[in-house]
Amino acid sequence: MVSIAEALSSNTYPGRGILLGSIEGQAAVAYFLTGRSENSRNRVFREEEDSLLILPFDESKVTDPKLIFYTPVRVCNDTIVVTNGDHTETVCESLKAGHSFQYAMSARCYEPDAPNYTPRIAGLVLPTGRYTLGIVKKEEDAVDCRRKYWSYDPKANNAHLIHTYQSDGDPLPPFSGDPRELYIEGTAQSLADEIWRALDAQNRVSLYVRFTDLSNGRFTSAVKNARLGD
Repeated sequence: MVSIAEALSSNTYPGRGILLGSIEGQAAVAYFLTGRSENSRNRVFREEEDSLLILPFDESKVTDPKLIFYTPVRVCNDTIVVTNGDHTETVCESLKAGHSFQYAMSARCYEPDAPNYTPRIAGLVLPTGRYTLGIVKKEEDAVDCRRKYWSYDPKANNAHLIHTYQSDGDPLPPFSGDPRELYIEGTAQSLADEIWRALDAQNRVSLYVRFTDLSNGRFTSAVKNARLGD
């Protein structure tokens, strides 16, 4: 188990990331964006009821909205869904139809953004606090989709982190190995502060952290946006 700083500080460009875990009877969820291009950096998070939206900071500067603007966090059937793309809707529709997280992810492949072929990552938190992380990425030297999933029981001050890129590069290398096991503590705001500090100051774009009380479903949250001066 490592700290957030140990997991992120040495990686200048992890891409998009999902952290799921547990703190004192609360489900902890975090989602972050980093960006290298002007188009990627021209984004802000906005919380709307129990969902999180990604919106343009300056609409006049949007050059390509595909794969950039989506709803990364939604609550569906009392389950928190977090993804790095429009497959949030795929997972929600699957849950509403009585299907599984894995069933939903089997319908999607990696993003069509050659030469990076960005992986689709996703997370799901049940009302019990049990959580699952998944990734769909391109097979090395083949066009096939490779899918992998990890499920965890909630454990105090314990979380797992997955992100789209293993490191900066050209093309960008996809995430490899298992999600990083992390030690977490504090409040939604203090965790947001810790993650924000660990992300590269030049590339960080937006961050969202939510703590949900497993006994009643109420949540507290924190949002950070580089374009708004955070």
